[in-house]
Amino acid sequence: MNPASSPKYCIVIPARMASQRLPGKPLATLAGLSLLQHVYQRAAASSAQKIVIATDDETIFEHASGFGAEVQMTSPTHQSGSDRIAEVARQLEWADETIVVNLQGDEPLMPAACLDQVAALLQTDSTADMASLFWPINNAAEAQDPNVVKVVLAQDGSALYFSRSLLPYPRDWASVDEAIAEGVNWHRHVGLYAYRAGALKRFSELAPTPLEQTEKLEQLRMLESGGRIVMAKACAFIPAGVDTAEDLERVQNILLSDIK
Repeated sequence: MNPASSPKYCIVIPARMASQRLPGKPLATLAGLSLLQHVYQRAAASSAQKIVIATDDETIFEHASGFGAEVQMTSPTHQSGSDRIAEVARQLEWADETIVVNLQGDEPLMPAACLDQVAALLQTDSTADMASLFWPINNAAEAQDPNVVKVVLAQDGSALYFSRSLLPYPRDWASVDEAIAEGVNWHRHVGLYAYRAGALKRFSELAPTPLEQTEKLEQLRMLESGGRIVMAKACAFIPAGVDTAEDLERVQNILLSDIK
């Protein structure tokens, strides 16, 4: 991206030790660095003006400070990364129009170009409260997998709904594969978000909504509350992050291959 046209934005990386499937995940070692430092390096490769790691753990605070990151301590009671980022926005007194990108602390393969893209998407759409990305689904197994979140889009590119179900439902086709072959589109939601700080702070003050609780998808709270989320196809493929020990091995192999 041309520096002259780069969006003005901040990145916050929420990081916590209490992962259910992989405790201590941010400090796990990958190709000689911690998972968290790899994520920080992806952020540093972007055009972001400021990068902050948000944590509730002193060990993470000391580790991140040790490799030169700016770190903010936040409450241990937050239920989501969005809540943690909203606290950082309040602590640092960011203006409501400040664009904030939520880079999850387990995404060491995140393309820096996608960070710039999602920030620019929000910057250029003054009617949106949030921005996010999607990637095309090209096989039936992925379309029908409840662990793959689908986003349904309006004609203007904004999100109509997010679901773990097969949406849209291919009523007039014998199979999902047939529908895909005939040009029916499904979109996998990529969990990379940009917010306006004011909308994020308001969002964090809302109680969980019925659809959010049913699907277990936090972004539905924004839609149910009347917010607008603008979407775009990611400018680069975003590999899966790290949730398990098997993921650590997979990502380490990729990183070591890149080093070679």
